[in-house]
Amino acid sequence: MRVLLSTYGSRGDVEPMAGLAVRLRELGAEVRMCAPPDEEFAERLAEIGVPLVPVGWSARALTNSAPPPSSLPQRAAELIAGQLDAVTAAAEGCDVLVATGMLPAAAGARSVAEKLGIRCVSVTFQQVTLPSPYHPPLAYPGRPFPPEVNDNRVLWELDAQSVNALFGEALNTNRASIGLPPVDDVRDYVIGDRPWLATDPILDPWREPADLDVVQTGAWILPDVRPLPTELAAFLDAGTPPVYVGFGSMPMRTSTDVAQVVIEAIRAQGRRAVVARGWADLALIDDRDDCFVVGEVNQQALFARVAAVVHHGGAGTTTTAARAGAPQVVVPQLADQPYWAGRVAELGIGAAHDGPTPATESLSAALKTALTPETRARATAVAGTIRADGAAVAAKLLLDAVS
Repeated sequence: MRVLLSTYGSRGDVEPMAGLAVRLRELGAEVRMCAPPDEEFAERLAEIGVPLVPVGWSARALTNSAPPPSSLPQRAAELIAGQLDAVTAAAEGCDVLVATGMLPAAAGARSVAEKLGIRCVSVTFQQVTLPSPYHPPLAYPGRPFPPEVNDNRVLWELDAQSVNALFGEALNTNRASIGLPPVDDVRDYVIGDRPWLATDPILDPWREPADLDVVQTGAWILPDVRPLPTELAAFLDAGTPPVYVGFGSMPMRTSTDVAQVVIEAIRAQGRRAVVARGWADLALIDDRDDCFVVGEVNQQALFARVAAVVHHGGAGTTTTAARAGAPQVVVPQLADQPYWAGRVAELGIGAAHDGPTPATESLSAALKTALTPETRARATAVAGTIRADGAAVAAKLLLDAVS
């Protein structure tokens, strides 16, 4: 069995696909992955022996360039064209394709599967991208929803119109170039008849009855056995558990002094800090010995040793912290991150910061909540309910469906 995994996005889009790849190979499948050409993705996949087929621009460069909303249709056309070229070549001889990532990229990948006549499964790592009567869609930049509309089903209809306006021409022009008919509803085409939701049902419960036949597999987690760096381990051993702070793939443009703010807020709680550079390039603000900076690191091991995790609210980081039993402070920036911040607060396993730009006082207040014994006890209790078998469940479902 040959499986092609296709994604275009940040680390949060690549890492869970890598988790699926490992489980698929354990079942005897041959796996390759199409993903952005960023060096960190290539290195991570090389560590687990999964071939990378690079597609499109660097995800980090695209994120840091902050293209204006008006450029979305043109960039979508280029992204889809790149998908048709790279994914078509990579899919040669494959039996099934799993597609996720930015919607135009997933549309391109599904079109390749359609052209080649191979099975395709769409997956998402956050339910807020799936139409439901229980939650509204995310608004695209420059296309806000009318403030007077609060019926979720109407909002999802407006969302479909936005998707068609932004990406319909780009998709259908590229589909015509390979002899495929036009798509009337781009969003529903990408989602497919039976989408997979690769999230934990405790952290992200899918509510029924719904309009979609959703398969929730559990989160796709790549087990990380890498040891912590020696100097980091020594720092952890040298005192009380520190607070971790890192914002993953978020550049944190609205927070020009974010490192200063977060370190001062952590110190205000009498805590040490582990600061992750991330795509915001966070750095230490002085030479005091109560802070330690890290780059790429095993978060699964690190989060088990910290007092709390301050982060942006990506699905992967939220799940990793929850599994480790670490209280969280979520400073959401965009997309699904406010949703995850809300879930952390609702579950009582941490605090949701109000807005994307932390100040020392506001972050310190959120940390005070997260660092209480009550929050720690709740985080520990929830940790025991988080499933670790999502990728294995998905791998078996996929191979059973194809065979």
